[in-house]
Amino acid sequence: MNIFLAQQNYHIGNFEANTAKIINAVKEAEQQGADLVVFSELCVCGYPPRDFLEFEDFISRSYAAIDEIKAHTHRTAVLVGAPRRNPNIEGKDLFNAAWFLYEGEVKQVIHKTLLPTYDVFDEHRYFEPGYEWQVIPFKGKKLAVTVCEDIWNLGDNPLYRICPMDQLMAQEPDVMINLSASPFDYNHDESRREIIRANVLKYRLPMYYCNTVGSQTEIVFDGGSMVFDADGNIALQMPFFEEAMGSFPLDKLPKATATGSPTPKAVALEELEFDHNIHRIYDAIVLGIRDYFRKMGFKQAILGSSGGIDSAVTLALAVEALGKENVRAILMPSPYSTEHSVDDAVQLSRNLENPYDVIRINNIYECFLDTLDPFFHGLPFNVAEENTQSRIRGNLLMALSNKFGYILLNTSNKSELSTGYGTLYGDMAGGLSVLGDVYKMQVYALARYINRNREIIPANIIEKAPSAELRPNQKDSDSLPDYAVLDRILYQYIERTQGPREIIARGYDAALVARTLKMVNTNEYKRNQFCPIIRVSSKAFGVGRRVPIVGKYLS
Repeated sequence: MNIFLAQQNYHIGNFEANTAKIINAVKEAEQQGADLVVFSELCVCGYPPRDFLEFEDFISRSYAAIDEIKAHTHRTAVLVGAPRRNPNIEGKDLFNAAWFLYEGEVKQVIHKTLLPTYDVFDEHRYFEPGYEWQVIPFKGKKLAVTVCEDIWNLGDNPLYRICPMDQLMAQEPDVMINLSASPFDYNHDESRREIIRANVLKYRLPMYYCNTVGSQTEIVFDGGSMVFDADGNIALQMPFFEEAMGSFPLDKLPKATATGSPTPKAVALEELEFDHNIHRIYDAIVLGIRDYFRKMGFKQAILGSSGGIDSAVTLALAVEALGKENVRAILMPSPYSTEHSVDDAVQLSRNLENPYDVIRINNIYECFLDTLDPFFHGLPFNVAEENTQSRIRGNLLMALSNKFGYILLNTSNKSELSTGYGTLYGDMAGGLSVLGDVYKMQVYALARYINRNREIIPANIIEKAPSAELRPNQKDSDSLPDYAVLDRILYQYIERTQGPREIIARGYDAALVARTLKMVNTNEYKRNQFCPIIRVSSKAFGVGRRVPIVGKYLS
């Protein structure tokens, strides 16, 4: 039996394009002698469809797409993901399902059992869990088909009370097949491999694992589909962050011979490692930018280029994603901007060959101060005057965006967003956050990666002390702890959900921990007004992290 994996990039709700892509893959696989083509979770409608699932028209279109796909399955069978209506009045109206199509018919439908409702997932909101488990008989083999989360309930602390494969093993399947939509984070590929390996070692069966690829607003899917033999060895590894078709004959996979632990190895980072999988973070962000623009129909981006590390890395990533001619940088020096920062920003755009303009805001800033003087007169210079500069820049960028149809890319990093070190309606403006899930020290690691072959980001941008340049001789360190320490504390609190006692026990200063966590919790109101963030960690700000704006805890 020749089984193909179709790793594809779908567009949520674009049934015409998704269906055509699936049918083309079926035809291609059929020409190469495929018996079965496996696609990813909810591929017909795109994942995650969220509240689109509440529209009957959306479900009807999905069913129409299934009808169109099944007409191309007379010689080659297909497993596709799509919602299925629940025929029972009890429970939710839909199942998250894998449809087995063959000989022009719907032969069988498998329902997802384990519905994740954490982080970016909210499947209990829409779906009824599966409660029946049947293998699929096909060409003398029994296929044990599961959907994404169904294989993740292994380990020392199971999240669910059941494992679908435990139920299916009574029917003596020959192979496991999993349709997945498993998001990227910079530690998830290792976890994913360990989970699949733990399944094959527990059940002594090979597994075909098909993951989707592409970005859906915040969430990036990295692909990396795999075939494992029954001894836990990778027989086929498909590429990351790109569409691909791969196959491996089932009969050529060896039978289980080795013994191994069915418990997945722990691969979570105990401490933040600034360079960890930085090449994958780079690829994920580039794909996130590219797909956001392509799927929304946008063509060109604009951003503020300050001569600082964050805007420099954002600009380099955007140029890689969209092309140098499609990214416009605007330099907006104020009275406190140093000339070397302006020179650095100019040199960066020259290196990248992207269009740039210089708009000095001194006169605009003076007009603001004159207008506000009756109210500010006699009061000392403080954050009000600093933030006015930032908001002037935000207004100019949005004016250019409106006039010429640009999408404004935000350049704030995760360290700043965590601590509230940013100006609402100023440097926090934008349509998409490029670095909002990347800590400051990871931004530096990205800069070094961008410069791996030649100097793109000028060395001075990387080497100089970070500064917002909103007052004379300002440094980030005036307001924030050293980033190398701050980022590690933030990682413990945000990604690892460690409380103050646990963080202090790791050797961090108690007063610094208390101050840092207070900054995080008291600035939730800012983040609540922020734009979508490309997710690259296990816990990003946005849809995957829900904490109260008004709360007393650690604030």
